[in-house]
Amino acid sequence: MEIRLLKYFLTVIKEGSISKAADALHITQPTLSRQLKQLEDELNTTLFKRGSRNISLTKDGFLLQMRAKEIVTLVDKTEKDFLSNKDLICGDIYIGCGETDAMRIIARATKKLIKDYPNIKVHLFSGNADDITEKLDKGILDFCVFIEPSDIKKYDFIKLPLKDTWGLLVPKDSLLSSKKHITKEDLIDIPLITSRQSLVHNEFSGWLGFDYDDLNIVSTYNLIFNASLMVEEGVGFALCLDKLINTSLNSNLCFKPLYPKLESSLSFVWNKNHAFSNQAEKFLEKLREELY
Repeated sequence: MEIRLLKYFLTVIKEGSISKAADALHITQPTLSRQLKQLEDELNTTLFKRGSRNISLTKDGFLLQMRAKEIVTLVDKTEKDFLSNKDLICGDIYIGCGETDAMRIIARATKKLIKDYPNIKVHLFSGNADDITEKLDKGILDFCVFIEPSDIKKYDFIKLPLKDTWGLLVPKDSLLSSKKHITKEDLIDIPLITSRQSLVHNEFSGWLGFDYDDLNIVSTYNLIFNASLMVEEGVGFALCLDKLINTSLNSNLCFKPLYPKLESSLSFVWNKNHAFSNQAEKFLEKLREELY
């Protein structure tokens, strides 16, 4: 499978039609149509539902779109690493991160890095541990910030000197907003919005003393901002980490920590025996300076 064909495929999706994609790629429409047919023949499937004016993806088309984005990103990243001027520290760094206030440490290291090496760009990918672990293992990401519980035994890592506190995001007009802490008894039967991260479920089961799935979970989230809107609209209360959502005087929400306290440690990780690019090595140097 040629990378060129995958890029053509992604361009058609982006432009919404073969004719617009052909213009963007500076090739003729018949040539692009033949290239797409070649890709479908090679994969022995149909990728597009072709209408009179536009096209849409089949089920296999959606699957290829997801894989093609990862493949093209990795190829582009590899080419940039090899083609960059070795004497000039430049290029791209890709960091995956869950939602955590510890990103301030990464931000401070990034600020120092860019000040010394202005030709470096840092790209952030936000997601939960399941999302970013997959991309780290595939080599799409250089580094990740993991929020425990996470399995980091197969990685090299630096422990970050911060801990995140778990609690409940509630509307200020809720009865729960008057409580200093949230206990496990408070969580029974109320509608909850919870993280989709698999290992979090196990940690909460241990804290609760009963199965996490026995809670009244009405919705799940990947990133907390959209979940906070669900809380504002009265869908439920969100189990989440502190300092991620604005709960100042102007906010309709407040954060109440769990009791007994439940905290998560944080680690900055990368693949073992990983051959770093020059720019990735420099980032790690700046992070260590920030920490030590």
